Amino acid sequence: MRRLLATISLLWALLHAPIGPQGAESPGLSYPATRRDTVVDEHFGTRVADPYRWLEQLDSAETTDWVKAQMRLSTGYFASLPGRDSIRRRLMELSEYGQTEVPWREAGKLFYAEAGGRQQPALYVVSAPGDAPRVVLDPREISPDGSVAVGDYAVSPDGRWVAYSMSAGGADAGETRVRALATGRPLDDVVRGTRGTACFTFDGGGFFYVRSPAAGPGEARLEKQLFYHVLGRPPAEDRFLHEWKDAQWLYCMMSDDGRHAIVVAERGPNASLYTLDLRDPKAPDLSAGLVPLLADRESGNTPLGTVGDTLFVASRLDAPRGRVIALDLNQGAAARPRTVVAESADVIRFATVAGDRLAVHYLVDVRSELRLFHRDGRPAGGVALPGIGALGWLLSGRASAPELLYSFSSFLAPSTVYRYDLASGKSVAFRPPRLPFDAGAYETRQVFYTSKDGTRVPMFITARKELRRDGGNPTLLTGYGGYGAIIGPSFESERAMWLAMGGIYAVANLRGGGEYGEAWHQAGSLERKQNSFDDFIAAAQYLVAERYTSPGKLAIYGHSNGGLLVGAVMTQRPDLFAAAVANAGHYDMLRYHKFTVGAGWIPEYGSPERPDDFRVLRAYSPLHNVRDKTCYPATLLLAADHDDRVVPSHAYKFAATLQAAQGCDRPILLRVASDASHSYASESAAIAEQADMWSFVASRLGVASSK
Repeated sequence: MRRLLATISLLWALLHAPIGPQGAESPGLSYPATRRDTVVDEHFGTRVADPYRWLEQLDSAETTDWVKAQMRLSTGYFASLPGRDSIRRRLMELSEYGQTEVPWREAGKLFYAEAGGRQQPALYVVSAPGDAPRVVLDPREISPDGSVAVGDYAVSPDGRWVAYSMSAGGADAGETRVRALATGRPLDDVVRGTRGTACFTFDGGGFFYVRSPAAGPGEARLEKQLFYHVLGRPPAEDRFLHEWKDAQWLYCMMSDDGRHAIVVAERGPNASLYTLDLRDPKAPDLSAGLVPLLADRESGNTPLGTVGDTLFVASRLDAPRGRVIALDLNQGAAARPRTVVAESADVIRFATVAGDRLAVHYLVDVRSELRLFHRDGRPAGGVALPGIGALGWLLSGRASAPELLYSFSSFLAPSTVYRYDLASGKSVAFRPPRLPFDAGAYETRQVFYTSKDGTRVPMFITARKELRRDGGNPTLLTGYGGYGAIIGPSFESERAMWLAMGGIYAVANLRGGGEYGEAWHQAGSLERKQNSFDDFIAAAQYLVAERYTSPGKLAIYGHSNGGLLVGAVMTQRPDLFAAAVANAGHYDMLRYHKFTVGAGWIPEYGSPERPDDFRVLRAYSPLHNVRDKTCYPATLLLAADHDDRVVPSHAYKFAATLQAAQGCDRPILLRVASDASHSYASESAAIAEQADMWSFVASRLGVASSK
């Protein structure tokens, strides 16, 4: 009966919906009718209509039926595209190479995750490099179809237990479970509502974990709570340690001797450090409570590792391009930073303690360099990298082991893990991947172009050697430009397919990222956010002016903050692009802070509830800058039904608005992935989405089929 009433209600709404651009038709493409409300908000004297607010009710029958209608439209459209099946087959071939993640050392052994043709990476262990690996946990045992994400592996320092997280569709919030490492026997311990990786104490008797209160529909919740769980005890008895009201991310690590727990609470570009003195690693005492470190000087801080009571930290404190400092954990809140590796002209990306050295990852014009230092800061040479490319985000090392583990990739070579031996000074590949792709016919070049205000911006362009610059090359341009994140050289198998199809792949390193340190980040955030969009537009103009491509052959792509980027530039310069693909973007910048973790983005974008910030956000918010009867690029909006970071209603409202306003026959499509989230989809679901995306891009840019 409830379903019948909901259907009757929907039919009544559709019959009585205002007649206008909604439900507009393009030749051969009829959009689902979409009800328009008369909702209007007033912001500091400015009235702003929000006719599709009802689409924020994700679980309502009306929204569900609307999404199904949109999916029928897009599914039918994708099925009609030439070459889609061959694209899908090639993507499957390219996805089957074994991708190995950087190992970490625990209990005297090396642990690592590797996909190897699986839906999700399995956890392996080896006693020493070169030994035959043993599977510790295979996610296929838990979720054969990959609809449940399994990961966030943590091994107890005593080598007895492995903890892992599970979440439906890869949502940020899930549950933590534990197994015996030697036998695989599951324990009864199930801790629900957790976020991220467990942090075992040295005795193996329990672990720290992070939990957030569940957010209701249309509710933003930023609180992060730290608990300690004793194995074998019910979660209701877990020890509550602290709550942060506005932490975007929270995580924990243990000192190498097990005496100290170090906790990091991130808020935008800043991170607060805390320490908990457990006194006796064999019998942890939680009574001392968390003690803040550098409490009076909050900045970007990332703990690297410990040697005795010394904590090494990569910090932007008084150093916007980064430095390495040391803190004496015995001094607690009174600990003062001691510079170990000073700030330089190059940006410190990450670092770690490795044996008796510090390994520091530098960026030099967005290219990675790996330099070594003694613990007192004296230079100790460098690690020769395989070429021009980028290190992965993780450097893995311990003071107790004379080795460094890292990964390296380029636009033409997949990520490969290397083990660097400090004694011999040599790097050896650790389980190198085997990819069915010959990179010899292609090359990457780095160029620099001038943005609107005269700023010099770098861009990587990957294409066939001896490329003819006649303006006719199909090109995909991407970027990010937010949160200080860095989009350096990296490999994705789908890009190999695009290159073989004759495409160009371009990455613009926009302001808002961290390519040149915190100043570069700040130059593209808050009231300066338009700089990111100007940089991206200038990148497209450069590609056209230099005859790499032309507007009719140019597509753009972005994910998350990159989705916002695509939404902003396509509404500002719709004439410049033939196609736009935005994935998990936030398009309603006047209400983004009202959902799940959205309020945590205020340090990056500003608050719509402050007059000055509102004016900035209103000026570029994609949803609020769609103009009626404008010819927008062919647009594909990708969303995921379990995305609890950027709620899919952003894409729903933007799709409805664009469909109503589209002034030409270029399609506006919405694709919603099932059992997927902001950064997770099963392999089969990911390939299906990629096949739809690339066949969409290829068809709009006039690429006949994959080769």
